[in-house]
This record gives sequence, structure tokens and C-alpha cells, in this order.
Amino acid sequence: MNAALRMIDANANRAREALRTLEDVARFAWNDRGIAEEAKALRHALQSAVALIPAADLAAARDVEGDVGTTVEGANEYTRADLSAVAQAAGGRFSEALRVIEEAAKSLGNGTLARAAESLRYRSYTLAAEVTLRVARARPRQFALCLLLTRALCRRDWRDVAREAVEGGVDLVQVREKEMDAAELVAHVRAVRDAIGSRATLVVNDRLDVALAADADGVHLGTSDLPIAAARRIAGSRFLIGASTHSLDEARAAVAAGADVCGVGAMYASALKPELTPSGEAYLRAFLAEFPHVPHLAIGGISVGRIAALAQAGCRGIAVSSAICGADAPGEVARAMRVELCPGASSTDCAGKDFATNAGATSGGCGGACRSGGGCANRAGAREGTREGMSGSTRA
Repeated sequence: MNAALRMIDANANRAREALRTLEDVARFAWNDRGIAEEAKALRHALQSAVALIPAADLAAARDVEGDVGTTVEGANEYTRADLSAVAQAAGGRFSEALRVIEEAAKSLGNGTLARAAESLRYRSYTLAAEVTLRVARARPRQFALCLLLTRALCRRDWRDVAREAVEGGVDLVQVREKEMDAAELVAHVRAVRDAIGSRATLVVNDRLDVALAADADGVHLGTSDLPIAAARRIAGSRFLIGASTHSLDEARAAVAAGADVCGVGAMYASALKPELTPSGEAYLRAFLAEFPHVPHLAIGGISVGRIAALAQAGCRGIAVSSAICGADAPGEVARAMRVELCPGASSTDCAGKDFATNAGATSGGCGGACRSGGGCANRAGAREGTREGMSGSTRA
């Protein structure tokens, strides 16, 4: 029995099984067409490469009963944290199997198969990186305080408002300027980035083209804007996409399409969108009950004094505009909002880690959990870290 053929046969089977597993996780768990298509393409390419050796020769080399490795178990071999861990393990098995096939083919003098296996192995590294990015999205980030920055609403110079608000605890800034043309808006978004640096995540309202051109971290889309799935195809994997929702049906559609964070509102009557009938805390509670692990931002008429009731309903993130933009001391208002959202902690203590941790908080907000490491929401993070924490589906 030829040992090299036996190794190629076993590892070809291992590689096919790994790719099928990865493909099905991408299809059925992630709804990620890009990864699923690449896994399928690699599976067919692998089949073509292995076909360089007659199937009868591989079948003759197979000896399942004599395989001493079938009874060897590794640590945690029958345990996976979740389907993301299953996909990552499958990707690792695939690249390892290709290396074995490549080396065994060399020992047979089959350079054609060795080169084919090497080429597939390099493709497997790219796929593994995409899987890693996709897994990062499975651990989404919950923001605590989003500022909808509009120059016309600012009582003071908007640059000072933005800087002080971020210093006071704003960890997400959304540039909302409906009247600017594209060129002016690109320049303005870049100016906002200069004002806030990397201390907060920066997104643009409505305009995906502007967000991409200005190198923002993401875009926020309304129900009548570019569809989320189309935006994801254009923007790619590491771009934050937020979506406005005013009902559970809209929320279901946004989550299914791959929104990273959902605006939930309107909570109260708002001067920013007076045409919206407030849904109040009832919609917030319904959203949290159906989507406990989806990052959210309660929005609409929120001001100091109203946040405690939202926190009691389970809210872990809010978005405000005039309450901060129109304040004489925007930083102090931001601090007060952070404290009210996270009772029992200072604005600097009220800083969480990831959404999985935050989701475990009690319905009454985080309470004192912030001090014990549970947290209620994230503080501003590094720009790249923010993108990784809330990236979208893996392929554009």
C-alpha cells in the first residue's frame, strides 16, 4: 500500500469536508454569498486537482480500519463555542490538508498536483482572512451615545461641539447635513474627522458615496435610502451600516439585510423629524425582546431626564441631536446622558467591552455592572478596532 497515496486520499476527503462545512455555515448561518461561493469554487478546484491521480489508485490506498488515527482524540475535539468557531476550524483543516497533499505529491514526483495544491493553499489563506473578518462581525459593538451632528442646530461652533461632546462620552458621531452637495459634504466629513480624531466612530447620514469618499467609518441609511444589501456589496466587509427602523417589520428587514446597528424610534416627539409619530418605549421593549443581541440606538426627542426610563426598558444606546448640539456646554450634557444611561457609574466608568457582554445586563440598564466589568456600552475605540468590531458581511 502506497503511504503517500493514502495521505493524499485522506487529506482530500478532509479538505472537501472542511469546505462543505464552511460553505454551509456561510449559506445558512451567515447568509454570506461571497464566502459560500468561494468555498464552493475551492471545493470544485480541489476535486479537479486530486483527479490528477486515478480515483482507483486512491481507493486502493484507503485503509479506514487500519488507520490508527481514528481513535486519537484531541482536547475539546467535540466542543465548539458556536458556528463561527466551526467555520474557523474548518478553514484551518482545509489549509492543513492542502499542505499534506502538496508534500505527499512531491514525494510521488507529481509536480502538477503539488503546484495545484500550493495554489489552492494560498487561496485558502485569503478565505481564512475573510472568515476571520466575518466572525468579527458576529461580535457586534454596542455604542452608548451617538451625536447626530448638524451645523444649523449648533449654538456654538460645530467643531467645539463635536470635540467637547466626544470628550464628554459620545462614542459615535453621525454627520447629518441634508442640504450640502456632495463635494461640500465630503470636505465637511473630513473636517469632522479632524475635529474628533479617532476618539469616536464617524458615520455619514444617507450618503454612502460621501462616506466612502471621505474615508468615514460607516453610513446610516433611512428606509427610503439605498438598500442595505446593495450598500454592503458596494462598501465591503468592514464598513459600518446603520439603519433607521420604526416598527418590528422594518427592524426584521434591516437585521436580515445585515445592518450593524438599528436606530429604534421615535421614542418621543422630535423637532428633527416632527412627521414621525412617537412609538415610545413600547417599540423599544419589543425590539429588545426580539433582537436582544442586535446593537441599537434609541432615537427621537431624547434629552436628560428621559434616559432613565429608556435604561429601565433595557436600552443600552441612544442617539441625540439638538440636546447636545444646542447646548451651551455639550460636553457636560453628554456626560450627564452617559451617567443617566448607566446609573450608579460615572461617565468614564460606564464603558463596556462587547455586545455579548452588554446583552447580559439586566433589564434595568447596567446598574453597577460597569464597575464589575460587565459594562453597558462601549467607549470610543481606535478607528480600526471600531471597524472590526462592527464590520458587515465579508465580501462586497
